[in-house]
Amino acid sequence: MNSITNQNINKNFLRNVPSWENAPVPICMGGDLRALTFCCKPGSSLTFGYKCLRDTKLKEIGMSAHEFINIKEKFSEKHKWFDDGCCFGSLAYCCMRKSGCNRRDPALKRRYPRMSKEEALAEYFRLKKELASIILNNAQNPLAGKK
Repeated sequence: MNSITNQNINKNFLRNVPSWENAPVPICMGGDLRALTFCCKPGSSLTFGYKCLRDTKLKEIGMSAHEFINIKEKFSEKHKWFDDGCCFGSLAYCCMRKSGCNRRDPALKRRYPRMSKEEALAEYFRLKKELASIILNNAQNPLAGKK
């Protein structure tokens, strides 16, 4: 992954989840730029919009909302992550909740019917880590840690 992961990251804002050791907590909770992988789709109203830092962080890395959406949509297409049952119609916009989500978890079961819940979560977080790398590798701001 690009050098953004080598920045001074507060260990209080990291979580170990299946397939991703030291994953960032969501940006609205203090996570680093890799947490853009857990952000919602721009242009949609949010219950906790007052604490959303997505647009600020996108600006910081030099990425438009359109580019961000395009990356997540292409990723969803490649991994067959579109699902009307989850927020914003794709697992690419789902959050980090390790303990469970009443929208994401049924979508994972539909996408990975032969996997146990634990295996599906491991695949989900593995791919979210990959998506984080793709987002940051497409950053236009060289100070954001682009290779």
